[in-house]
Amino acid sequence: MTRTSAKARAVAAPVIRGLTVLNALYALGLAALLVWSFFIDGWPQRPLGFETANAHPLLGHGLRAIIVVGLIGAAIVQSILRRLLAIVDTVRVGDPFILDNARRLDVIAWSVAALEGLRLVVAAIAATVWEAGQIDAFSFAPWLSVLLLFVLAGVFAHGAQMRADLEGTV
Repeated sequence: MTRTSAKARAVAAPVIRGLTVLNALYALGLAALLVWSFFIDGWPQRPLGFETANAHPLLGHGLRAIIVVGLIGAAIVQSILRRLLAIVDTVRVGDPFILDNARRLDVIAWSVAALEGLRLVVAAIAATVWEAGQIDAFSFAPWLSVLLLFVLAGVFAHGAQMRADLEGTV
């Protein structure tokens, strides 16, 4: 093992814990904004500082819908971070090739796919309430990441099976 990978392992858990806290704060901020938006006169024109009601009458509803999608996304990210921390913990104790990690990676892959789906939903909402054609919605990179996560889950499952077979022969 290289010194770089040992250092990365050492900082992974604290970084993931920090991201978990930041994600929770993000979700709380979104929830507060959503609630606050119902009590602001002239939402969203007044807080944003420009008049858009005439040009985009559905903007306020669209922004609230995007906030709700953001809350759903934050919950999904929280789930990903929790599973990632569990995987890092198994790496730290020297036992990463277990079936639980394969399942965790599988769930993470589906979660990343769901996040990408939510991004498309946000783009659709924005195109509906703002200006169609102004939002670039599709990117190949996240979908390739999803495929990579599914492959990695398969690698972990295969590694766990090989380890179980080896332990059975000893």
